[in-house]
Amino acid sequence: MPNIKSAKKRVKIIEKKTLRNNMIKSGYKSAIKRFEEAIEAGQIDEAKTLFSQATKKIDQACSKGVIVKNTAARKKSNLAKKLNAAMA
Repeated sequence: MPNIKSAKKRVKIIEKKTLRNNMIKSGYKSAIKRFEEAIEAGQIDEAKTLFSQATKKIDQACSKGVIVKNTAARKKSNLAKKLNAAMA
């Protein structure tokens, strides 16, 4: 445990940021799951709207610094591949 006042403050801040990051991660992972469930169920129209929502959540996570730019691009690319394969 930290003894110095500034170190105690850093611990508090890190806990807050960790909670925020986990909330953002959970949000985009849930969006991806909903999209994949729609694809598996064969609901293409719903999958299209869920694709845009998932893409938005991934972009938000990227802009907040929760995931790296290349990771976000890879995730969006994989989702687009799944959508195109389901539509074909």
